[in-house]
Amino acid sequence: MKASGMRTLIQNATVVFPEKTRVATILLDGHRIAEVDPPADTSADEVVDATGLHLLPGVIDDQVHFREPGLEHKEDLQTGSWACAKGGITTFFEMPNTNPTTTTLEALEDKLQRAASKCVVNYGFYVGATGDNLSVLQAAKRTPGIKIFIGSSTGPLLVDKQSALESIFAETDLPICAHCEDETTVRANQKRIGDNPTQADHSRIRDHAAALISTKRAVDLAIRHRHQFHVLHVSTGDEVDFLRSRPDWVSAEACPHHLFFHVDDYERLGSRVQMNPSIKTADDNARIWQGLRDGTIEVIATDHAPHTLDEKAQPYPKSPSGLPAVENSLALMLDAAHRGVCTLREVVAWMCESPARIWHVANKGAIRVGYDADLVLVDLEKRQTIRDEEQLTKSRWSPWDGVTLTGWPVRTWVMGQTAFQDGSVNTDCRGREAEFRREVHAV
Repeated sequence: MKASGMRTLIQNATVVFPEKTRVATILLDGHRIAEVDPPADTSADEVVDATGLHLLPGVIDDQVHFREPGLEHKEDLQTGSWACAKGGITTFFEMPNTNPTTTTLEALEDKLQRAASKCVVNYGFYVGATGDNLSVLQAAKRTPGIKIFIGSSTGPLLVDKQSALESIFAETDLPICAHCEDETTVRANQKRIGDNPTQADHSRIRDHAAALISTKRAVDLAIRHRHQFHVLHVSTGDEVDFLRSRPDWVSAEACPHHLFFHVDDYERLGSRVQMNPSIKTADDNARIWQGLRDGTIEVIATDHAPHTLDEKAQPYPKSPSGLPAVENSLALMLDAAHRGVCTLREVVAWMCESPARIWHVANKGAIRVGYDADLVLVDLEKRQTIRDEEQLTKSRWSPWDGVTLTGWPVRTWVMGQTAFQDGSVNTDCRGREAEFRREVHAV
């Protein structure tokens, strides 16, 4: 595998540009895309014949939990980034619920330093909101934005008091995203169901009402304060219907588990599909898909949140919520495109272009001259079966174990470096801290 600083010529790929998809040749020079269709005599250190393959922008996953520091037995920044490279994800944004939480500038700097030494893909880290760290949220700069847990958290990251939420939306400038499940509703459902809940009760405890009430509350704050806001992991069709009337500065995303799993899967998969927000019904799956197609939902992210299989095997409700997804999310969507559920153009919009636009990521999310050379070459005809034992995530399992998909990444470039090729990760590759250009995107 070649080092950075080289010139790479990717010939005869079917390239998904922002404007159109067509066969083209792309020249990478160092960490940038240097030319489209350069002269035939252009020299390069490596020439890649991509005939019959599609070249996409690298995926930007705006919601992962890589567990470092504090919970590295589940995942760490190195293994999480390896899984990203394998899955065609070239940039990730990681959540603040680690130990310690990313709720101080010192904790944010610590994560950035850790990532610089070990991540094979690009990275960014959210700063977490608490009830009393407003000054930190105001001072943080090297971050995609502020993460609020409105429900579904414990300790300082649970921000449920209206006064604290009003202050965060009114007195900060960074984009805000939130986990939206109403804590009062969740607790009332727990009390109603009683002391011996089953696995299937997880979706009755974290029900449609809990999601919709909290999403409405957060969007109301965003509208009244005219603050850029992103609804994470929409799980219900009711939220999709509500969000259809959202203003331009409110955006939303869906996750693969809320597109492909529903409550009937508890019997087959048990805690492997236990998530917060919970999976819902097949009807909700269909309505979320429709929200993606009509533009109500603009982003697909994973909410990659691994636990060990031993932890997941505990009886409910001791079993933790969360599942790994980064190394299979793009393949899941390519397979959906193969089956006619969506188009390749839509996949690129949802996984590459929209995350870059919404989070104001500089020079990423599209194949353009001058942009960073973050690219993924995919074979839309390749069939491969997901296997637990082949997963690079440290947890070494997938809820899609045994599922055969058509359409897979075969090579990933990060800032012009080969990060993944021929089934192997280049562990010497290093990503960079993502940069954000927010000054021209005021609400």
